[in-house]
Amino acid sequence: MKSGQIYVAEFLGSAFLLSVIVGSGVMGQRLAGGNEALTLLVNSTATGAGLVALILAFGPVSGAHFNPLVSVLMARRGELPWKSVPAYTLAQVLGAVAGVFATHAMFGLPLLEAATKPRPGFALMWSEFVATLGLLLVIHRVSRSRPEAVAYAVGCYIAAAYWFTSSTSFANPAVTLARSLTDTFTGIRPADVAGFLAAQLMATLFIVICVHAPVRKQ
Repeated sequence: MKSGQIYVAEFLGSAFLLSVIVGSGVMGQRLAGGNEALTLLVNSTATGAGLVALILAFGPVSGAHFNPLVSVLMARRGELPWKSVPAYTLAQVLGAVAGVFATHAMFGLPLLEAATKPRPGFALMWSEFVATLGLLLVIHRVSRSRPEAVAYAVGCYIAAAYWFTSSTSFANPAVTLARSLTDTFTGIRPADVAGFLAAQLMATLFIVICVHAPVRKQ
């Protein structure tokens, strides 16, 4: 597979993922009449289903990471060259931001916004640590034991984590940064982004330390 096709796949997959996340949040909020539980149900269900479809579609091309932390995990496992991680990350972040802009255009919102939804405090940061740790563990274990089931496992985990974590499980730096640019149901105030990123990175560090690097033949 040509590297250009790989990075385009990561860009498009990340863009559609953010479109699913943000768009379903906007649609759910507009239709739920102020019922936040119903909005979250719509948002979580759409996101889980969207992830399954996107991973199945782009997995054969790029591995369907859509998440810099997943790219780091795959590099640690020897399944992605470390030198490719920055390009993967750039494609994922740019794609995520493009997905937000595209979704704003679909719903008649300003293309560029700054989120005002507060997500502060240690509880939410701890929640992001747990959510990210769980996601990476699911991907690590399922991709080794039943690789054909990864898409379904990830989709189900994220849909569930919307409900069992207080942060609603961002678990992805590209998603976190992009969601700071939407003043909608799924937004995160820019001032709270650093805490989420720190928690996600700490969870990734924990996984990277625990996952054994492949033994290189001399």
